Amino acid sequence: MKKLLRIWASLGCSALIGAAPAPAAELTLPDEPGAFRPPELVELVRLDSTIRLDVRYATAANFLGRPVYPEPRVFLQKPAAEAVVRAHRRLLPQGYGLLVFDGYRPWSVTLLFWNAVSEDQRRFVADPAQGSRHNRGCAVDLSLYRLDTGEEVAMPSGYDEMNEKAYPDYAGGSAAARALRDLLRRTMEAEGFRVYPTEWWHFDHPDWPRYRVLDLPFAQLPRAE
Repeated sequence: MKKLLRIWASLGCSALIGAAPAPAAELTLPDEPGAFRPPELVELVRLDSTIRLDVRYATAANFLGRPVYPEPRVFLQKPAAEAVVRAHRRLLPQGYGLLVFDGYRPWSVTLLFWNAVSEDQRRFVADPAQGSRHNRGCAVDLSLYRLDTGEEVAMPSGYDEMNEKAYPDYAGGSAAARALRDLLRRTMEAEGFRVYPTEWWHFDHPDWPRYRVLDLPFAQLPRAE
């Protein structure tokens, strides 16, 4: 299995982004002894089609300036996906819904991010030596959209903005933007998620230690009906 995943990482993902494959030594999944739950990745929109997607890693509108996903799809392990749906439905009476940027992320993409950023920016990306909670299907990147207009709300920083404005406790920006950021955090925390210390948009589901780091391409995952 690991050999197949390395082949996909070096051929599929690298061919997609137009980059040369990384050396084979760098394309080794973390060795994780012990028992883990079997993966149960589900496509988020299958559970609630009113959750909106803005999968920027399937476009050039991201910090790399090129797509790293072949399709704009979001997957999560089933318990995390169900918790996101509950959070979304908590927001609806308040006039907001969830706008989701990313969920499960193949490990080879995490490696790509790590190699692409500066040393100072690495606090904003996961170390591929350990793998990320995105790689386990238990992390989600998201914001809010307004039900009346369908527009994304203004937050203190943009998505994937790699500076202190992205911190969930950043005190700058407008009061309105901070209030919406805090509303998102309260809503996600009510469903058991924890915000990442340097990214207001990134939330981890508490079940993440129970799942193994994965490098499955989207083409191998169930497609929404």
